[in-house]
Amino acid sequence: MPLPRYGVAIGTFQSFSRDPSHDFGHWYHGHLALSTPQGTYQAALDVDAPSSVGVSYRVVDDLRTIDIATVRAFADGFHFLASNPTSGALDYVRSPMLRDPSWLDRLKELLRRLGLLWRRPAPGDPVFRPNLADLLAGRLGRYSAFRLFPWVSSDGDNALDVLEPHLHAASRLYVFGQAFDTGLGVHDVHQNQGDPPGDHYAGNGIWQDGAVVCENPDGSVVVWQIKFNTQTLDTDSNGNPR
Repeated sequence: MPLPRYGVAIGTFQSFSRDPSHDFGHWYHGHLALSTPQGTYQAALDVDAPSSVGVSYRVVDDLRTIDIATVRAFADGFHFLASNPTSGALDYVRSPMLRDPSWLDRLKELLRRLGLLWRRPAPGDPVFRPNLADLLAGRLGRYSAFRLFPWVSSDGDNALDVLEPHLHAASRLYVFGQAFDTGLGVHDVHQNQGDPPGDHYAGNGIWQDGAVVCENPDGSVVVWQIKFNTQTLDTDSNGNPR
């Protein structure tokens, strides 16, 4: 079912920090604070997890303000978003500005299936980590003829090291995720579909993914995405794994 409090917090950069200690392969977060007319919004960013889960990140950095025109028209503050393609919501699979070329999707799936045949993992294992297709996309993406943005394995700090300069450079920030039950804040700032049967399966849905979007003074836009390696990008109309 869709996340009940999905939306976007919009504001300007106030501060950024990290958990005080990082035992690699354990839960680890970045902490972003936004200034808004309602007060300071806090956002917890999941960037590392136990090896039984794993985390990957992706940066899409060729966008312009026209690509986020719907949410850009909103005033600063938090706005609830309907889980559909016209509300301004994000979907890692379906948002045109975030989609990989179809040939890359097919190559990733082929390599994943070959890996499954080789390793025979248990249900729920982190089999959706970056693979050779992402490595290829990273190399081809250096050339302007290709619009490719690979997923990268996160050790926690590398994902935050990539994000932090964009936070400081941004003139406006958009944090997509689910509003806190109480207080000003946003969590679930990551993919929110494709979870296998288990604790998080009930939260699957389309057009409800989390991300940090950075708008720069020159009109360029950068999207920082996070997903758990137990989550597939091959989802049905309910956001469940196919």
